[in-house]
Amino acid sequence: MTDIDLTIGGMTCASCATRIERKLNRLDGVTATVNYATEKARVTADGVDAATLIAAIEATGYTAVEPAPVVPDDDVEVAPIDGETAELRRRLIISASLTVPVVLLSMIPLLQFTNWQWLALTLSAPVVAWGAWPFHRAAAINLRHGATTMDTLISVGVLAAFGWSLYALFFGMAGVPGMHMTFSLFAHPESGASEIYLEVAAAVTVFILAGRYMEARAKKQSGAALRALLQLGAKDTTIVRDGVESRVAVASLVVGDTFVVRPGEKIATDGLVVDGASAVDLSMLTGESVPAEVGPGDRVVGATVNVGGRLIVEVTRIGADTELSRIARMVEDAQNGKAQAQRLADRVSAIFVPVVIGLAVLTFVGWIIAGGSLEQAFTAAVATLIIACPCALGLATPTALMVGTGRGSQLGIIIRGPQVLEQTRTVDTIVLDKTGTVTTGTMVVQSVTALAGNDERTLLAMAAAVEHPSEHPVARAITDHASGAGIEIAQAESFASHAGRGVQATVDGHLVLAGKASWLTESWAVAISDDDLAHIAAEESRGSTVIAVAWDGALRGILTVRDAVKATSPLAISRLRALGLRTVLLTGDNEGAASVVANEVGIDEVHAGVTPQGKLDVIRDLQARGRVVAMVGDGVNDSAALAAADLGIAMGTGTDAAIAASDITIVSGDLLVVADAVRLSRRTLAVIKGNLFWAFAYNVAAIPVAMLGLLNPLLAGAAMAFSSVFVVTNSLRLRRFAAAASQGSRGPKYTSRTTVREVIE
Repeated sequence: MTDIDLTIGGMTCASCATRIERKLNRLDGVTATVNYATEKARVTADGVDAATLIAAIEATGYTAVEPAPVVPDDDVEVAPIDGETAELRRRLIISASLTVPVVLLSMIPLLQFTNWQWLALTLSAPVVAWGAWPFHRAAAINLRHGATTMDTLISVGVLAAFGWSLYALFFGMAGVPGMHMTFSLFAHPESGASEIYLEVAAAVTVFILAGRYMEARAKKQSGAALRALLQLGAKDTTIVRDGVESRVAVASLVVGDTFVVRPGEKIATDGLVVDGASAVDLSMLTGESVPAEVGPGDRVVGATVNVGGRLIVEVTRIGADTELSRIARMVEDAQNGKAQAQRLADRVSAIFVPVVIGLAVLTFVGWIIAGGSLEQAFTAAVATLIIACPCALGLATPTALMVGTGRGSQLGIIIRGPQVLEQTRTVDTIVLDKTGTVTTGTMVVQSVTALAGNDERTLLAMAAAVEHPSEHPVARAITDHASGAGIEIAQAESFASHAGRGVQATVDGHLVLAGKASWLTESWAVAISDDDLAHIAAEESRGSTVIAVAWDGALRGILTVRDAVKATSPLAISRLRALGLRTVLLTGDNEGAASVVANEVGIDEVHAGVTPQGKLDVIRDLQARGRVVAMVGDGVNDSAALAAADLGIAMGTGTDAAIAASDITIVSGDLLVVADAVRLSRRTLAVIKGNLFWAFAYNVAAIPVAMLGLLNPLLAGAAMAFSSVFVVTNSLRLRRFAAAASQGSRGPKYTSRTTVREVIE
């Protein structure tokens, strides 16, 4: 059994993905899933090669190629809008510019000057022929393979309205000078060849192009997670060869090379420390804020940051074998494994499209058999097609999404696309990363315990003075705490750092030590009482970093430092529970620290000490148990889990890779807004469903009237337009969505209304 990934081209709706999937699964020994959102197929094959799979897909009318391997690329450049999307945008702008005058001329009798119909024909012809060409081409391809999609109905409806208009202009009475369009509730058989429907053909094209353009822009973001990951790595490094240092591109490194990592630099690639000692910021990989101490013999990972001393590292893995590339492949696999995100309108197209076409044909044949004229038969058939033409269906999702996401952006909630909304309705479990999500991700001083007759300000002053020359996050936390307390930090002399153990310096004539208690007792013979040791052990078991401070050979105090819980996290957890969500804490930190945070905010289930792969495994295990999972995270280590979850929510204060892998981004990083995001997503989905229902209801209710020849095709076009107006109006109700997170103190308040201009932007 082999896994084969393929990149699919030519899909225009989710039903296309279903057709390809069915075609592949008919092959012996093949199990395939096709993801319309990412335009990729994941195939598990037994004895079937990629060439056979590609041939089967091409036989269905689409294209397929094997994707390039996921490897870091120093020159990754991605245009914000690719060629296909830019072409859609060009068609939309030009078609809309030509359509607006046609609609105005057709609907406002006062504007209908002599021979206005010929100007309308001149303006609408390019829209029907060129603007709607993607729909005509897709319909023709599908027709060759015996399939129908929404493209088929769009193409047939547009061509029917335009074709009848040509007939009326050249062979009927619609082309005579002074012709005016009249509006009536019922069709008049004698007027069938005196009416034109150019505005219907052009307007349908523009509306559907707008929906397709918005969808194309959202779809092309599917690879952003991988691009963000691959651009995290260092671009160049200092290599050591024959004792000579030189700057080279990371891509030129080979296994066995030795390179230098100075303080503040990214580690070029995975390797083994051969000389030096330092602290390495692994937050890119683990999400945890406390750097790991490394020395000779320790392994380091590419793209992590050296925050301490100088390191010399021997290369052990390069290119696609590095940890960064492995995480990138995990993200890609998780994306491809997602359930297909089919738009609701496309779900019914397989039935709706052929039924409507069949009814139009039946109408035409029925009128001929009943003795009606050719004009009567064609008028009724065209009215049937027009009343069912999917203008409102095309608007149902994008308008609600546009208003909903516009309102969300005001509240700091960025929703990726319509496929996201479908998952919020069924989500029953929300998994939360600890660091940077529930907690601040920044080390802060939690407690200051002064001993031996000293006061807290004196203890803080001495500790801050000795820690001030250090760049370690714990040292910065202590100095920031002292500065915040208004303490002036004295100048330290003879500073020395002992990697992973502590620091020493002379402050105002006193030798001051700050670091691990074991270092003070073993290296400096500082006496620590049993009570103080028990206090230190208790704090460390809770996940805190304990700094013992001594001067003049005696222990003077104890400082505890840890990642602080965000002030809004407890309230956020209660609101998530109120939405019916089960909360789970997931972290790479130790059990003690995780339990303390979980107890503080009210989370019952905790998974601690998990790796990026472990986080992914937890998500998949929950899904295997029948749960629909939302994941909230902010680090690169969360990106695979975010992509694998049914709903991925990233904190905007986190890494680009996490944001790119997510479905929803919380710009402020406030966990309270996550509950608002779920509520807004559910509300937007409800509006989309309402839009689709009424879009169908308006059209379906009028189809029998159209088939009986009682519906003027112009009225059919008006009904279609009214259903579109209703859909847009219904969507605009989302402007009144109010954020529950705005209650209380969480920063700026947001208004409950927005302007049309803001919605469009």
